[in-house]
Amino acid sequence: MSRFARNTTDCLELVRRLQNLGIFIFFEKENINTMDSKGEVMLTIMASLAQQESQSLSQNVKLGLQYRYQQGEIQVNCNWFLGYAKDENKHLVVVPEEAEIVKRIYREYLEGASMLKIARGLEADGILNGAGREKWHTSNISTILRNEKYIGDALLQKTYTVDFLTKQRVKNNGLVPQYYVENSHEAIIPREIFMQVQEELVRRRIVHTSPNGKNRVFSSSHCLSNIVFCGCCGEFYRRIHWYNRGKKSIVWRCISRLENTGLFCDARTVPESQIEQVLVAAINQTWCDKNTFLTTLQRNIEAVLESEKGQPLTDIDKRLAELQEELLKRTGARTDYEDVAEEIYRLREENQKLQLESAGRDEQKKRIADMSTFLREQPTALTEYDEPLVRRLIEKVTVYEDKFTVEFKSGMTVDVEE
Repeated sequence: MSRFARNTTDCLELVRRLQNLGIFIFFEKENINTMDSKGEVMLTIMASLAQQESQSLSQNVKLGLQYRYQQGEIQVNCNWFLGYAKDENKHLVVVPEEAEIVKRIYREYLEGASMLKIARGLEADGILNGAGREKWHTSNISTILRNEKYIGDALLQKTYTVDFLTKQRVKNNGLVPQYYVENSHEAIIPREIFMQVQEELVRRRIVHTSPNGKNRVFSSSHCLSNIVFCGCCGEFYRRIHWYNRGKKSIVWRCISRLENTGLFCDARTVPESQIEQVLVAAINQTWCDKNTFLTTLQRNIEAVLESEKGQPLTDIDKRLAELQEELLKRTGARTDYEDVAEEIYRLREENQKLQLESAGRDEQKKRIADMSTFLREQPTALTEYDEPLVRRLIEKVTVYEDKFTVEFKSGMTVDVEE
């Protein structure tokens, strides 16, 4: 019976369909023949027992998995997992060739490339994805950029089975315990690079609402996209190819002027070469007056350290562990657990908020340290425009009628006069 069906409804439905075709079934072990009028009654009883056995087995498997998760044992399917394979002991080991592909994806994303552009580049180079296919989708790139396993950690039980009969799995939003194991295997991506990517993912999702009510999304088409702002109306500047008296040039112009949305703005048009010269001048100005800027950076670091005071993450993690144990006990005893689940939801949200704030502070400290290192190590003045350096240091450029204001990622600002 258990081999024929472990779902009472399916079992009876299949038996009746076969009976309509004149086919009868004899279950040798249970000595049930569907040709007998009493067979269906016994069939219902035995099928229910088989279903109960299946449910009990499923529950035991779940408890076994949770026990292994609590011990820090991770289970990862490496069939479609780019960068890792399993050794004879079923431990994750790095595949060097695939690891280079992962590193390339992270590097190009931080350099400003979009997920689509990265995917097209991998396809052009004939690189296969984790499933061994030539076609790359943006979802493949997004999954790789968000996967904590590339920094050597593992978040366990991201999904769970809601019905042992249908085997349907859904995303775990906190209903069942999750376990986060740090340094469970060798990392491919440094932790600080991973955090920079997470911040960049958030930054690119932020929709900038312009003064005329339009939403502006992130653009990675150019290094200066989404960082050049109009000092008059607050809109973005857009890169355009300008034809003036038969001569072609590249300029940046306020979107309000380009779209003629009714919001009057007479902000000036700026040649791209001028913006590049302004950025070179701003970077050189920080280097020439580096002692003053280093003092400012030190104050910024002190302000970040002051903002770190508050409830530590370790306290929340400890409380979450206690609640998860309590939840396991109550579910095993089949008692009410809604109050524990609600407390877990609340603590998870608070924990996530604190982690994001902590990551933001870490990134801010890194930016300040990056700027400090640049000021201390820069041997000579910058002589030409350096796009990678601009991506690394510059946060925003505001265009005014008589000056440019350049804001660095470390929080410093420099005015460059016309």
